[in-house]
Amino acid sequence: MRAQREQKARPTVAWRRRALALTGACALALGGVAAGTGAAQAGAATKPPVIRVALLGDVDTLNPFLSVLWTSLEIMRLQYEPLVEWSADDNTESPGMAEKWESNADATEWTFHLPKDAKWSDGQPIVADDVVWTVQAIQKNNALKMANGSLVENIASVEAPDASTVVMRMRSPQAANPGTDLPIVPKHVWSKISDPAGFANDADVVGSGPFTVSTSSKTNGVQMIPNPHYRRGEAKSGGVAWVPYKNSDAAVQALKTGEIDMMSDLTVAQFDALKGVSGITTVSGAGRGYSSIAINPGAKDIDGKPLGDGNPVLHDPVVRQAIVRAIDNETLRKKVFQGHGSAGTGEVPPIYPKYHWDVAPDKLPLAFDQAGANRMLDEAGYRKGADGIRLDKTGKPIKLRLMGDAASASHQQVADFLKPWMKDIGIDITTTMLSAAQVNDESVMGRYDLYFTGWTMGPDPDFMMSLNTCKSRPNADGSGATSESNWCSPEFDALYAKQHSELDPAKRAAMVIELQQMIYGAAVNNVMYYGDAFQAYRSDRFTDIQKQPAKTGVILAQNGPWGLYSATPVSVDAGDGAGSGGGAVWWIAGGAAVVLAAGGFLALRRRSTTTDDRE
Repeated sequence: MRAQREQKARPTVAWRRRALALTGACALALGGVAAGTGAAQAGAATKPPVIRVALLGDVDTLNPFLSVLWTSLEIMRLQYEPLVEWSADDNTESPGMAEKWESNADATEWTFHLPKDAKWSDGQPIVADDVVWTVQAIQKNNALKMANGSLVENIASVEAPDASTVVMRMRSPQAANPGTDLPIVPKHVWSKISDPAGFANDADVVGSGPFTVSTSSKTNGVQMIPNPHYRRGEAKSGGVAWVPYKNSDAAVQALKTGEIDMMSDLTVAQFDALKGVSGITTVSGAGRGYSSIAINPGAKDIDGKPLGDGNPVLHDPVVRQAIVRAIDNETLRKKVFQGHGSAGTGEVPPIYPKYHWDVAPDKLPLAFDQAGANRMLDEAGYRKGADGIRLDKTGKPIKLRLMGDAASASHQQVADFLKPWMKDIGIDITTTMLSAAQVNDESVMGRYDLYFTGWTMGPDPDFMMSLNTCKSRPNADGSGATSESNWCSPEFDALYAKQHSELDPAKRAAMVIELQQMIYGAAVNNVMYYGDAFQAYRSDRFTDIQKQPAKTGVILAQNGPWGLYSATPVSVDAGDGAGSGGGAVWWIAGGAAVVLAAGGFLALRRRSTTTDDRE
């Protein structure tokens, strides 16, 4: 659920709702499109078709400083560039906003060079001061630290010697390139906003990526238009429309009828059912994240004060470790996920092999062992009552709450396995399913015992690991930094700082694996599995779509904008309905999209949630 971003300055719940306030639906009069003059129809026909993508997850906010849910981050990646991007071919560093960069010998100073002719989508020049303003805004304003605060923490100073050069001086040597992952915003827009943390950023947006948000609303989704000044050339499509659907079944039907063009988050059954369907191509690839069950270790805010209402029995690491030992992750992968994906170990998935903790499931320190879990609890003094439920040290039955996403079928399936497993070790579990946004809010505030979560990540693990440091705990009101599991360990922090400055790649990789082992040993995040990504698109409407990585990757939810940017219409004639599957014809006129059907307009479906990832 959470990334994003995962993945992964956190606003209060009330503010977050305000950030998604309706901006109004895009509407066109029927007479101005279907009944227009021949000349108007001819003009519309010259417009390239919009790529319609199923929106199945919550959009927490379109403010790049605050966005952590993966759906929002995917939109952000189309709109804002970092200085250094992850290449489409193999996830290696490649030019983004900067065309080249270098560091000194001990990686305490990084210099980035911007091209002199680059422009924002509104035609204003992209200059080094844009980078300086972005970094300093996060450093100076705690409310802007939520999404990317840890990315700028080690930057002691940032300056612009000239309009095309940025120099970052670090507090300590930094192995990870500080130019990756941080979205840069235009100073000439954001510096005029009195409250950047309260800015919805949901219409007429100025960006540097291939697309920018033109309009958005809760009911109609998000509409993006091509950036005419994008450095790699304007996109061949007419834009991207993120169309809300209640669930993936509804989106699959829309894909079949041609109402949408692309979707991700397919279940195994849906993926298999779409294979061989005329006009549709399926895509599967290794995922860049994990799915897990988080266990509340005794959430605290940044000042070390208790946060939320987690069960105090979980403060005991033995109880948390026994819970992990009582969960059969391999059975979940085989039964719930039908054998797809790979067994979970640490936070870094196998797609990034250098940093992945590669160990067989039965060799894990807390490998599935019901008898062993019972012995741990017996030896720790948690005796069973007459009904078989163990009692905590105050004599109360151990009853825990499991929270998940109501729109996720897998969450309920896993819960059905989990309840009897927990009962077998004397723990009573009740489940509550909420929307993804509610799960995000409740978990941030520590109002849970266990909950389903997951994060996606980029090729360098530094940011993901930083989410486990003590500094990543939120403020008492939920604002501030973003934490993976609201866990704090001085020993972890010390090793994190060491790997952060380690310039020997092999030594650093070993430290990252050790960091994951520390998280595992603390039993605050049980990584169940690394899922494969199942996606599909209308290949009778769009072609030449770039995967990431090129050979084994996916077309959506990438570490960059490549898939949607590269999508090329099979026919640029948006008015002929070619390849639409017969379900709907999309006319593009005046920058707005309208669905025409036999009975009139098709209303865009109201959004719910299915995502369980944040970044």
